[in-house]
Amino acid sequence: MTILYERPDDLAAFRRYYEDTHVPLARRMPGLTGWNLCWLDEAAGDAAADGVGAGTDWALVAELYTVDREAMTAMLDSPEGRAARADLDNFVTARVVFLTGDEVEVALA
Repeated sequence: MTILYERPDDLAAFRRYYEDTHVPLARRMPGLTGWNLCWLDEAAGDAAADGVGAGTDWALVAELYTVDREAMTAMLDSPEGRAARADLDNFVTARVVFLTGDEVEVALA
Protein backbone atom coordinates (compact mmCIF):
# COMPACT_ATOMS: atom_id res chain seq x y z
CA MET A 1 0.00 0.00 0.00
CA THR A 2 1.22 3.46 -0.85
CA ILE A 3 -0.03 6.43 1.18
CA LEU A 4 0.36 9.99 -0.06
CA TYR A 5 0.21 12.83 2.44
CA GLU A 6 -0.41 16.32 1.11
CA ARG A 7 1.90 19.07 2.36
CA PRO A 8 0.41 20.56 5.58
CA ASP A 9 0.70 24.19 6.63
CA ASP A 10 3.12 23.24 9.42
CA LEU A 11 5.38 20.56 7.96
CA ALA A 12 7.71 20.51 10.98
CA ALA A 13 4.84 19.75 13.39
CA PHE A 14 3.44 17.14 10.98
CA ARG A 15 6.79 15.37 10.68
CA ARG A 16 7.44 15.51 14.43
CA TYR A 17 4.04 13.94 15.21
CA TYR A 18 4.39 11.36 12.44
CA GLU A 19 7.83 10.19 13.59
CA ASP A 20 7.34 10.49 17.36
CA THR A 21 3.73 9.33 17.75
CA HIS A 22 2.27 7.78 14.61
CA VAL A 23 5.19 5.50 13.73
CA PRO A 24 5.36 3.87 17.20
CA LEU A 25 1.58 3.33 17.10
CA ALA A 26 1.40 1.98 13.54
CA ARG A 27 4.45 -0.26 13.75
CA ARG A 28 2.43 -2.47 16.14
CA MET A 29 0.12 -3.53 13.29
CA PRO A 30 0.28 -7.33 12.97
CA GLY A 31 1.66 -8.62 9.69
CA LEU A 32 3.56 -5.47 8.73
CA THR A 33 6.72 -6.72 7.00
CA GLY A 34 8.16 -3.45 5.72
CA TRP A 35 7.65 0.31 5.83
CA ASN A 36 9.45 2.91 3.73
CA LEU A 37 9.12 6.68 3.98
CA CYS A 38 10.09 9.28 1.40
CA TRP A 39 9.95 12.88 2.68
CA LEU A 40 9.60 14.94 -0.50
CA ASP A 41 11.51 18.13 -1.17
CA GLU A 42 9.16 21.09 -1.51
CA ALA A 43 10.67 21.96 -4.88
CA ALA A 44 10.28 18.40 -6.21
CA GLY A 45 7.80 17.64 -8.92
CA ASP A 46 7.35 17.73 -12.64
CA ALA A 47 7.99 20.91 -14.56
CA ALA A 48 4.90 22.72 -15.77
CA ALA A 49 4.17 22.80 -19.51
CA ASP A 50 5.90 26.17 -19.80
CA GLY A 51 9.08 24.73 -18.28
CA VAL A 52 8.68 26.41 -14.89
CA GLY A 53 9.10 24.05 -11.95
CA ALA A 54 5.70 23.15 -10.54
CA GLY A 55 6.84 21.96 -7.12
CA THR A 56 4.80 19.38 -5.27
CA ASP A 57 1.72 19.45 -3.09
CA TRP A 58 2.86 16.25 -1.39
CA ALA A 59 5.01 16.02 1.74
CA LEU A 60 5.34 12.29 2.34
CA VAL A 61 5.04 9.00 0.50
CA ALA A 62 4.71 6.01 2.83
CA GLU A 63 4.88 2.44 1.57
CA LEU A 64 3.55 -0.36 3.77
CA TYR A 65 4.25 -4.02 3.02
CA THR A 66 2.71 -7.33 4.03
CA VAL A 67 3.17 -10.79 2.54
CA ASP A 68 0.03 -10.53 0.39
CA ARG A 69 -3.20 -8.63 -0.14
CA GLU A 70 -5.12 -10.73 2.40
CA ALA A 71 -2.51 -9.98 5.06
CA MET A 72 -2.81 -6.25 4.26
CA THR A 73 -6.57 -6.39 4.72
CA ALA A 74 -6.18 -8.30 8.00
CA MET A 75 -3.56 -5.82 9.23
CA LEU A 76 -5.74 -2.80 8.45
CA ASP A 77 -8.81 -4.44 10.01
CA SER A 78 -6.96 -5.35 13.22
CA PRO A 79 -7.44 -3.22 16.36
CA GLU A 80 -3.92 -1.85 15.82
CA GLY A 81 -4.70 -1.01 12.19
CA ARG A 82 -7.92 0.75 13.15
CA ALA A 83 -6.05 2.70 15.85
CA ALA A 84 -3.41 3.80 13.33
CA ARG A 85 -6.11 4.93 10.89
CA ALA A 86 -7.95 6.82 13.65
CA ASP A 87 -4.69 8.53 14.63
CA LEU A 88 -4.65 10.33 11.27
CA ASP A 89 -7.28 12.72 12.66
CA ASN A 90 -4.75 13.82 15.28
CA PHE A 91 -2.21 15.26 12.86
CA VAL A 92 -3.32 15.23 9.22
CA THR A 93 -4.61 18.63 8.13
CA ALA A 94 -4.58 18.07 4.35
CA ARG A 95 -5.44 15.25 1.95
CA VAL A 96 -4.37 11.65 2.40
CA VAL A 97 -4.60 9.21 -0.50
CA PHE A 98 -4.41 5.43 -0.04
CA LEU A 99 -3.32 3.46 -3.12
CA THR A 100 -3.38 -0.32 -3.43
CA GLY A 101 -2.60 -2.67 -6.27
CA ASP A 102 -0.49 -5.57 -7.40
CA GLU A 103 3.20 -4.97 -6.85
CA VAL A 104 5.60 -6.32 -9.46
CA GLU A 105 9.32 -6.50 -8.80
CA VAL A 106 11.39 -5.50 -11.83
CA ALA A 107 14.48 -7.63 -12.48
CA LEU A 108 17.60 -5.55 -12.84
CA ALA A 109 19.47 -8.07 -14.97
